[in-house]
Amino acid sequence: MLYIVPTPIGNLKDITYRAVEVLSSCDYILCEDTRHSSILLNHYSIKKPLKSYHQFNESSKLSYILDDLRSGRDIAIISDGGTPGICDPGAVLIKACRDEGLSMTALPGASAVTCAFSLWGAEAPDFQFLGFFPRKEKEAHQFLLKLLHYDGISLFYESPQRIQDTLKILVEFAPERKLLITRELSKTFEEKLSGTASVLLEHFQTRPPKGEFVVLVDKYENNTFEGLSVSELLAVLQDTYSLTLTDAIKTAAHIRKEPKQSIYKWVHEDS
Repeated sequence: MLYIVPTPIGNLKDITYRAVEVLSSCDYILCEDTRHSSILLNHYSIKKPLKSYHQFNESSKLSYILDDLRSGRDIAIISDGGTPGICDPGAVLIKACRDEGLSMTALPGASAVTCAFSLWGAEAPDFQFLGFFPRKEKEAHQFLLKLLHYDGISLFYESPQRIQDTLKILVEFAPERKLLITRELSKTFEEKLSGTASVLLEHFQTRPPKGEFVVLVDKYENNTFEGLSVSELLAVLQDTYSLTLTDAIKTAAHIRKEPKQSIYKWVHEDS
């Protein structure tokens, strides 16, 4: 059996009794960093072998882990904090187990995403989690489209090295949008900051950012694409977000809730 075990994102007490029981009874534990995970295990007197399993060795170690699971061994997978498989190693192994029909179960527990979302006080439950803000320009523009034209709360992760650059982008594309930035959730120096991108950028320019961030972006109130013709929409997507025609067509189909073929047909007939 593969056990997907969430671990504390900060405070070591944020772990369930069941998670401690599973980690204490499994044959071994897969983790990102054995030194980091040893702190948690020592705190709860868990004496089980730790095996390194991170994004750089997921594929190379997959075969022997699957062999162990097939032979009936119980294996737990944890990350440095939060839930494995959510912007953390584990997805490759979990998919392989699902494809083979191997037994696995996921324990409930700590997650920076749900923790941050609960601090928003949303009246409606609609939210999307987008992972980390992309670094490449093309991917960043597509990310922005998903982020800024979603009818609900959007959340993403950001690092202290990039948070100011990301806020500068939001100042350009969504200067009036309400944001909430959470930092070091559940830790000693937990911080929650709200305001527009420009206000938050000014804060971090005077106080160097530290720790890992979850950024929440309020939903849009008015659809800026509403009323645009297909040609106008494609032009905005290409000019404002630097999308290729192909990507603009795919995005336009998503925005207009129409099949891509109808947009392609319109482009072909208009050209």
